[in-house]
Amino acid sequence: MENFLDLNMNILKGRIFSFLKRPEDISDLESFLYIEDGGILFDEIGIIKEVDEYSALRSRHPNSPISDFGSNLICPGFIDVHNHFPQTQVIASYGAQLLDWLNKYTFPNESLFIDENHCKKEAKVFLDLLISNGITSSVSFGSVHPISVETLFAEAKKRNMNLIAGNVLMDRNAPKDVLIPPKESYEKSKKIIEKWHGNGRCKYAVTPRFAITSTPELMEVSQSLFDENKSCYLQTHLSENLDEIKTTLRLYPDNKNYLSIYDKYKLLSDKTLLAHSIHLETDEIEKIKDTNSVAVHCPTSNLFLGSGLFKFEELSRNNIKTAISTDVGGGTSFSMLRTLDEAYKVQQLQGFSLNPLESFYWATLGNARALGLDNEIGILKPGCVADLIILNSSSTKIMSHRMEKCKTIQEELFILQTLGDERAIEGVFIAGENVKAA
Repeated sequence: MENFLDLNMNILKGRIFSFLKRPEDISDLESFLYIEDGGILFDEIGIIKEVDEYSALRSRHPNSPISDFGSNLICPGFIDVHNHFPQTQVIASYGAQLLDWLNKYTFPNESLFIDENHCKKEAKVFLDLLISNGITSSVSFGSVHPISVETLFAEAKKRNMNLIAGNVLMDRNAPKDVLIPPKESYEKSKKIIEKWHGNGRCKYAVTPRFAITSTPELMEVSQSLFDENKSCYLQTHLSENLDEIKTTLRLYPDNKNYLSIYDKYKLLSDKTLLAHSIHLETDEIEKIKDTNSVAVHCPTSNLFLGSGLFKFEELSRNNIKTAISTDVGGGTSFSMLRTLDEAYKVQQLQGFSLNPLESFYWATLGNARALGLDNEIGILKPGCVADLIILNSSSTKIMSHRMEKCKTIQEELFILQTLGDERAIEGVFIAGENVKAA
């Protein structure tokens, strides 16, 4: 019986690295698990059973198949907490800030997602790009068209991928072909929730784009959907751009600040993801804290569109829950490593050095905790899903040369985030299956 069980288990061998808690500083060795010659045992459905020294695992499971990744790091897969599925083909669009960028590039491209064949093609490309960059869980906007998010869910389910997504709710201040009236949005969203929320690893997020494209009637629809489906998430944008804030308050003149609009419609909770959250007033910071909502940092997008600098140190000091994301296509890369590099630079511009333990915690266990999914993803421990990545810190000539001087795991992580990209992702496992190799 033991031999039979072993044959249904798999062992990955390599250097094991995973966070146990948020690091207090760069010298916090108690915040992570690091096993120089380690192994991970998982079963046929991709659930981690044991994490230990390789020799100990091998002695207990002598017949289990082994994948040996040598000196490469085996880590939890990256988690991307904010991106836009319909914007893959508007990455690297020149010369606009947020509102002009939406009108010139984003809305015309999103109008194409009324077509099912286009959605299917783009869903494969989108998820391929996420996975090839080591992102094993994603929180994504669709377009207003229900077929866009249904197609994305279907493609994610094929891959057994953890996906949180929603069709965008918009009914004003955009071209007609990307607007849907409130009542229709409500009815179509309900059908998607019934079909896809909890289907495999798919989860639904109520998705009002932002207050500018939402009438009060549509905000009421968002409120109803969120209130009626309490296990769903809510994702939107907040205080990304100064012109955006001015326009928002002109449209909602009775509200004292941007966040108070979402608060009025009871959209703030521990399942609410507020992308950008750059230009926040003191009252808004307090409200985010009181409601346990999540401020999501989008560094490459904020720099590319000239939006502003995320105040990580201030938000952390105020015990605000934060997450990090690629925000493609305003964001300029699907790579979480490139995203972490830009996040470091954003903080450097504000006189704060974001240490690499904090960065990698953010992209793994930190983002999992922000989503309330840290018993499933973001950490290597028994009972969690084997969503894993293999990181090669010597994947390019300059990285290999630099690694000759590397003395600590903290230094290695910083080399990975500063010099690494898709080439550093040696393998990607989703629920135990090496999908990058496939």
